[in-house]
Amino acid sequence: MLRLRLLCTLLFLCCFLKTAAQEEFIDPPSKHLVTIPFVQFTGGVIVFKALLDNFKDSLNFILDTGSGGISLDSATVESLGLKPGPPERIIRGIGGVRKVGFLKKRSLHLGEYEIDSLDFHIIDYEVLTSLYGQKIDGIIGYSVLSRYILKINYEKQEIDFYTKGTMKYPKGGYLLRPYIRMLPYLKSTISDNRKSGFNYLFDLGAGLTVLFSDDFVNDSAFLKTKRKRYLKQGEGLGGRVDMYLTVMKSLRIGPYRFRNVPVNIFNDDYNVTSYPSLGGLIGNEIFRRFNVILNYEKQQIHLTPNRFFTSPFDYAYSGIELYLVDGVAVTGKIPAGSPAEKAGLNEGDEILAINNRFGMQLDDLKQALQSTYGKVKIIYRRKGVLLTTVMNVINISKK
Repeated sequence: MLRLRLLCTLLFLCCFLKTAAQEEFIDPPSKHLVTIPFVQFTGGVIVFKALLDNFKDSLNFILDTGSGGISLDSATVESLGLKPGPPERIIRGIGGVRKVGFLKKRSLHLGEYEIDSLDFHIIDYEVLTSLYGQKIDGIIGYSVLSRYILKINYEKQEIDFYTKGTMKYPKGGYLLRPYIRMLPYLKSTISDNRKSGFNYLFDLGAGLTVLFSDDFVNDSAFLKTKRKRYLKQGEGLGGRVDMYLTVMKSLRIGPYRFRNVPVNIFNDDYNVTSYPSLGGLIGNEIFRRFNVILNYEKQQIHLTPNRFFTSPFDYAYSGIELYLVDGVAVTGKIPAGSPAEKAGLNEGDEILAINNRFGMQLDDLKQALQSTYGKVKIIYRRKGVLLTTVMNVINISKK
């Protein structure tokens, strides 16, 4: 009798578990919504076009996982005749702190697809426009990224938008599991003088490899003390900041390892990295080497190495940062001791040609100074006078 009861109990449990498994609720499959093309600016930054509300002219937006909202350039807003509300919220960037107003309940059109009920904060992006040589009208961050699944294909230069739901990831990749609280945070392994953990912001809007706060570098002591640092200028929310450029031995993200990685170090005066919670960020000069799937709802980021995975890093250091001002490429602040200073260049010089190549656009001029080592001939104008000089570009990976 006891055996019969046990048998009945087992049969009941099996039937119950089977029924429970059959009644498990799962998300519906995600559905494709729209595919949009993009271009890449310096450092692999993604820029694509979209329409605001019912305006006819398309605007240029940067895709930025390092943005906790969505924004528009103040000059763009003025040109469209729109009036934002009064400043009501404070935002932080590496270049400063700003209080911003909003344009609320607006829509954005990606091809034939419309995203509605967006609250854009308004900020001045003049420095980004001058940096890239093309008008930057806004930045798209969490407000859009949190609504969809995005597939970013750097080889085809396309972004696919999908609805939330189950997504089958491609084979041959790796699934990261970030902590996402508006911004995605992850952990990697870095090595130089010693191996160390590195909590970072996954930042597709940053056109660089890795950015460390100096607090993290000093406290972790992972960099070799003999590593030479080269002063340069960087850009971010709020304006331009001084940074130092050097190289570290390796960076590991999941199973993927990169060697001799150029890194930037800055004084985090505004605590953008919330140190010691984070040590800095990893930017698009790393992540453009993968095709990326962003799934904020599931707190997942999937990486699949693409044909750019083994592309060499840029180790060139000239000390020149170029900006487009009134249609002319001009030099920014010239760091003391840099090749540019030794060549006699000053801030505000108009760069006309590199190695006798005239008529180049801003991006072409920048490319001519990247991954180029040794002597470079510069033709420039200063206060209306044409001048020439020869600059010796340094390879920072060499001792």
